[in-house]
Amino acid sequence: MQNKLQELTDKLYNEGLSKGKQEGEELLAKAKAQVDDMLAKAQAEAAQIIAAAQKQAEEIRTKTASDIKMASSQSIAATKKDIETLIVGKMTGEAVKKTLSSPDFIKDLIKTVAEKFTTDGPVDLNLILPESLKNDLEPFATKELGKILGAGVQASFSKKIAGGFQIGPKDEGWFVSFTEETFNQLISEYLRPATKKLLFG
Repeated sequence: MQNKLQELTDKLYNEGLSKGKQEGEELLAKAKAQVDDMLAKAQAEAAQIIAAAQKQAEEIRTKTASDIKMASSQSIAATKKDIETLIVGKMTGEAVKKTLSSPDFIKDLIKTVAEKFTTDGPVDLNLILPESLKNDLEPFATKELGKILGAGVQASFSKKIAGGFQIGPKDEGWFVSFTEETFNQLISEYLRPATKKLLFG
């Protein structure tokens, strides 16, 4: 009887042990599968993050390279223009200023231009001259010029004009400008291409 009881106890023990072992293996297999799944997902996410970071880094590198290239091109162009302007300014500025501050030169130029206005007959003119040359030019502008042209001349003097003059038909509201600024611009336009070619090829 005791043997049967021992056998029964052993049998129950072995069955329980076998069942527990099987359940433990199943739980272990499930846990391993879950870990493998989580690991695969984590690796996929890590790969996506790395790919996105690499893409972003490449975009930043490309944009930075493009910005640097554009900035350097603009800087070179601006420097060339500054050099060009400086040289053209030196070549024209003082010479034009000196010439257009000469009362005799201005008188001759005014006569030549004014005669073009009166080719079809006398035309009254408005004349704006530099305030700095008023003493030298006022007698010519108010008396002599009118006699030469056989027309009226209304002369005024302005501090805004450094050298040269502006001339136009009286009461028509427009002028032809022969000022220092106008001459500098005109001469600069012609000198610029030659200067650019000489400096930068």
